[in-house]
Parts: sequence; structure tokens; C-alpha cells
Amino acid sequence: MVKTIFIEKGRRRMETLKYFLYLSILLGWRVGNAQTDSLWNPIPQIKISGFLDIFYAYDFNNPETSNRQSFLYNHNRHNEFNLNLGYLKIGVTHPKYRANLALQAGTYVNDNYAAEPGLLKNIFEANIGLSLNKKNNIWLDAGIFASHIGFESAISMDNWTLTRSLLAENSPYYLSGAKLTYKPDSQWEFAALACNGWQHIQKISNNSLPSFGTQIKYTPSDKVTLNWSTFLGTDFPDDLRKMRYFNNFYGQFQINKYLGLIAGFDLGSQQQKANEPPFDQWFSPVIIIKYTMTDKWAGAVRAEYYQDKTGIIVPTNTENGFNTSGLSLNLDYSPSNNILCRFEGRWLKSQDQIFQQGDNLTENNFSLVTSIAMKFEK
Repeated sequence: MVKTIFIEKGRRRMETLKYFLYLSILLGWRVGNAQTDSLWNPIPQIKISGFLDIFYAYDFNNPETSNRQSFLYNHNRHNEFNLNLGYLKIGVTHPKYRANLALQAGTYVNDNYAAEPGLLKNIFEANIGLSLNKKNNIWLDAGIFASHIGFESAISMDNWTLTRSLLAENSPYYLSGAKLTYKPDSQWEFAALACNGWQHIQKISNNSLPSFGTQIKYTPSDKVTLNWSTFLGTDFPDDLRKMRYFNNFYGQFQINKYLGLIAGFDLGSQQQKANEPPFDQWFSPVIIIKYTMTDKWAGAVRAEYYQDKTGIIVPTNTENGFNTSGLSLNLDYSPSNNILCRFEGRWLKSQDQIFQQGDNLTENNFSLVTSIAMKFEK
């Protein structure tokens, strides 16, 4: 009898314990869901912003057409006032998601997006991102976004010089695809990408292979940034596939309050024939030194070189290909944080006669470019 009562009490305790555990799990699930929901519930912030870059350029070679050079995509008009880039952007920010939509116009758009069909060429950005963890340091973004390659962007106010370096002009400004970004702390950032090719919104016809990219950025302090970006893919249909491998390295250093330095290097290779070696190669080093004189005045000098003997990126149909050195001097005046007035002189010299001079060709090119640019946001 005692044994029976003991067993019965034990059974009731077990049932009570099971009920308690079930209730705890149910409450925990409800609380967890409530906490998860609370992370998504905040109202997102919406920001409207824009950018305008009005320029005038004079090419002392006096080319016959207003388009100065085929390998330049910014400020590339001779002896005329024009809009290099203007865009209007709507941005959505939230702890767990983000989105951007920006429409653009300008000579940069006409030149750099010439291969894109229809209205796609007027899209500067169109992307959505989602946070993949509680710390919000792993993000997946998909759509059309700025390239992970290089230290210069299409927004001239974000760059140390008015015109872009040769290596920036001839590597992707934008990509279309998906990007996974992981930022474990304030110093390191890692990214992996799958995209539609080397600066394509719409994929090349009959190309079934996506392109890929990586990025590693190390910022040990607010005065030093080190970056390595890569690209692997092809810009050819499947039956003519030539693989392209590309590396971009740069370091940005703020030496003191007045003096800054950027050193960059691009190295690329591409198969000469479909699906087999050997490879053609191209490379480009650049150094930019910036001196900030006052809060409103700054200057920069740039030295650069670009070698593409076989014309993979810049075809010239000459003996030495695109074998070009350059020097430029930049002067900036910023009366306020959102306005920048700039003046730049730039000299380029090639081993072959590739620059248009009237109706002839020459090895040298000198140009003066001036610009007024403005950012705004609401």
C-alpha cells in the first residue's frame, strides 16, 4: 500500500514536472518570438539625398569631337559645360534591414552605362539588405550597388582628386548581384560577392557562369585603411569563355593633420583563348598625396601608370598597346561641408600615338577640368 502511494505521488510529480517544462518552453517560445518581433517592429528611417557635379573641361589637343578619350568615363567632354553626374536617392535604414534606390543622369551615365539596355542605365543604386544575426554584423545585400573594387567612386566629392585615376576608370564602378558582408569588429570587414559580370546590370547573353568577388578591409585606426579586393569571372558567352582574374590593393594613410597618402595597385589577367592558358596581363600603380591647408582649402598631386599591352581593358590597336603615364595637380575649395569647388590640370603620356589631336594622333595629352559639386539630404 505504501509502495503504491509512493509510486502514485511520483507519477503525479512527473506529470507536474512535464507540465512545468512544457509551460516553460511555451512561454520561452512566446517571449523569444516577442523579442524577435520587437527587433523588426521599429519604424524605419527614410532619408532623401542627392548629388550634382557640374563641370567644364578643356582639352589642349582640341579633339574633333566633344568626347575627349574613349578610356575616360568622367568629365569626358571638351570645351563645354555639362553635368557629369546627378542623382536623387531614397534610402531606408532599420536595425534589421536597409534599402536604396537612386536614379541618375549625366555624361558619366551616357559613357559608362552605354552597354546597359533602356532605363537600366539610369539606375545608380537599387538594392535591399537584410541582417542575418542578432549582432547585426552579418548582412546580405542584393541588387545594383557600388563595386567593392578600389578607393574611388563615381561621386567626385568622395575622392581626393577631381578626375579619376586610370585604374579606377577602367575597373568596375558598379555591380549587379548579391553581397554577403561580415564585420566582426571595428577593424575588420569581409565580403563575398556573386554578380552578373564585370560591371554589368544585365548579364552577357549565353553566359551561364556567374562572376565572383571578395574583399578584405583592415582599419587598425582612423588613420590607416588597408584593402584587398578580387574579381573572378568572364565577360564572354559559354562557347568563347575566357576567364578573368583581377586583384586590387590599396592603402590609405593619414600621416598627420595636414598630409594624407593613398597608394594603389591593380593586377589583372585573362585567358588568350577560351578555356586554356596562356594569359594576357595588365597592371596599374597609383600614388596620391593630399595636403589640407585649411578647413576650406586642400590640394592633391597624383602620379600613375597603366600598362595594357594587348588591349584587354583599353584596346588601342597599336604596337605597345595602352602604355600610359600620368601626372595631375588638384586644388579644392570647400566653402561649406556640402559644396566643393575644384580645379585640376592633368597630363598623360603614352608610348604610342593614341590621343586625338585635331584629326591626327599624338603621344601627349593635357587638359584642365573644373567642377562645382554639391550634396544634399533631408
